[in-house]
Amino acid sequence: MTGGGALAAAVQLAAAPAAYALDNGLAVTPQMGFNNWNSTHCRAEFNESMVEGIADIFVAKGLKDAGYQYVNIDDCWALPSRDASGNLVPDPVRFPHGIKAVADYVHSKGLKFGLYSSAGSMTCDVQGFPGGLGHEQQDANLWASWGVDYLKYDNCNNQGQDAQTRYKTMRDALNATGRPILFSICEWGANAPWQWAQPVGNSWRTTGDISDNWQSMINIAHQNEGLAPYSRSGAWNDPDMLEVGNGGMTGVEYRTHFSLWAEMSAPLLIGSDLRTASPETLSILTNKDIIAVDQDALGRQGTVVPSASGTTVMTKPLADGSRAVTLTNESSYATTVSTTVAALGIGGAKSYATKDLWSKKTGSVTDKVSATVPGHGTVMLRVTPDSPVPPPTGLTQLSDMSWLSAINGWGPAERDRSNGDINLGDGRTLAIRGTQYGKGLGVHANSDVTYNLGGACKDLTTDVGVDDETGGNGSVQFKIYRDDKLVADSGVVTGKDAAKHLTADLTGGAKLRLVVTDGGDGMSWDHADWANPRVACGNGPAAGAHALSDLNWSGASNGWGPVEKNTSNGEAALGDGGPISIKGATYAKGLGTNAYSEVTYYLAGTCTSVSTDVGVDDEAGPKGSVSFQIFRDSTKVADSGLMVTGDAAKHLTADVTGGDELRLVVTDGGNGTNSDHADWAAPQLTCS
Repeated sequence: MTGGGALAAAVQLAAAPAAYALDNGLAVTPQMGFNNWNSTHCRAEFNESMVEGIADIFVAKGLKDAGYQYVNIDDCWALPSRDASGNLVPDPVRFPHGIKAVADYVHSKGLKFGLYSSAGSMTCDVQGFPGGLGHEQQDANLWASWGVDYLKYDNCNNQGQDAQTRYKTMRDALNATGRPILFSICEWGANAPWQWAQPVGNSWRTTGDISDNWQSMINIAHQNEGLAPYSRSGAWNDPDMLEVGNGGMTGVEYRTHFSLWAEMSAPLLIGSDLRTASPETLSILTNKDIIAVDQDALGRQGTVVPSASGTTVMTKPLADGSRAVTLTNESSYATTVSTTVAALGIGGAKSYATKDLWSKKTGSVTDKVSATVPGHGTVMLRVTPDSPVPPPTGLTQLSDMSWLSAINGWGPAERDRSNGDINLGDGRTLAIRGTQYGKGLGVHANSDVTYNLGGACKDLTTDVGVDDETGGNGSVQFKIYRDDKLVADSGVVTGKDAAKHLTADLTGGAKLRLVVTDGGDGMSWDHADWANPRVACGNGPAAGAHALSDLNWSGASNGWGPVEKNTSNGEAALGDGGPISIKGATYAKGLGTNAYSEVTYYLAGTCTSVSTDVGVDDEAGPKGSVSFQIFRDSTKVADSGLMVTGDAAKHLTADVTGGDELRLVVTDGGNGTNSDHADWAAPQLTCS
């Protein structure tokens, strides 16, 4: 609505990162539903009666009440040839009343209907059904006329055409229909979709197809774990559909499967035959405590924290300030899996309530979180501090934190979206005078959002302005308070003004308040954005020189397997690399990565320089080709240029003086990420 006032506080024109979200208003939380492929494939039983029966089961067996919404059909629904007008034709034997009749039946149950195609000349089944390549708008219009709510778009027979172009073309076609259709990109992670698919689809497959066995499931989980930074509301990492109930794993293993998918904010798409599902299968699929973790409004994917060999611990922040925790035992025999509240990111409270989300047993802890876990099992806990805890050490986006309170002048305060209208999640990508932002808070004057700091934080940086959804209208004033002290003020900002950059000193503050007031002309159109707001909290590395592999990073994502300490990247499993080696020169210390990779370290403004050798590891194949980049906060301070397999190491040095964050980035050299095993060799950080 508007604002006024003017306290000088480091105000300048904003430089913002590009946005990454598909603004179709769908998948605010990960989609939940059913897909028939695993249970029927293309057999004759895949037909109109079967699909409508699944909708009936959703209602009768409590799946709809548990949150499952989409009844989706997969390949083989169409005839092998288009009609004379080029339209897809439903198979009249399988669907004698047509697809629209099936969609209408599903809708009559209060559910939504989805179907399948491929971004190629044909779909994936060997019978050769027509794909969508070259027919995108025609197909999208037809599907919209049938009442389709969801499209799974595969990657077969793609004629070698660029993946991004093919999927963007279908995105635009779906948008042009005017019907909200959730867009599920299924290109198997082949082209690193997490790097480009956020503004294209609502979810994207991160891996190859899952199989109904323990090794396939746990390997896929590990491949998806490192991609947490790319997941957000409306845009989710998808490690493939659920195998729960298909018979290839034990009940213990299926509970692990369901727990990990929920912890990773993955789409929950049932892939088993619900017509014959056992009571155990249904009890797993309808566990509302687990589903609540997957569907949590904060929208964060869980991340891995250090644990003993053969075990995996993940922590997921939740909107109420608690953490969902998975304690997974990957060995065949029962063992104790442990972590601490500090490792989970919620240290600082006197005690913590715990709830086992499978057994429903409750308890409390003060520091250590531990459980005896059966072989291939997972104990999943909700751990809730008895009082608000300070933010974790490092740089944290406010939209990724739980607030203490949020008062808003119109509708709810939104995370990573503009204010929109009256309903939660109805905004769009934050945008101020054409500059878009992937992270932030969308509010409306008069607004007051309060966070707990616990005296642990140093500063806040943010861009502020009136969101472009107002059409240039609106005027507001942004104010930042450390406890009761005003520490930054934007002055009056209108819908015609560029974003302003605010920096606020938070040292010693117990609470942070973000206040937006009307600018003096009434509160209509006062849609106000706190764009890319980040708090720096806690201390950085101690004074002196540090091998980076001896420090804990604040974040790490990797194009293949995990980032490795003191070994090459190796394969998909943790610890499977060899000695770091670049054209015969070996290094005892370093980081082994695979493009695209980002490793971040929190510096707290106390470090001065970083130096490292870089190159493609000798284990890489002949196509290895990468570039190494070093960033101090958002400023690039070193770049290796293109390096390929067989190049001698290059030495990079970079000035990081005053930076809150160090980012080590490896990008693909342009020929795909196969063999892009990239080494940060003997990297050393100097701090004062």
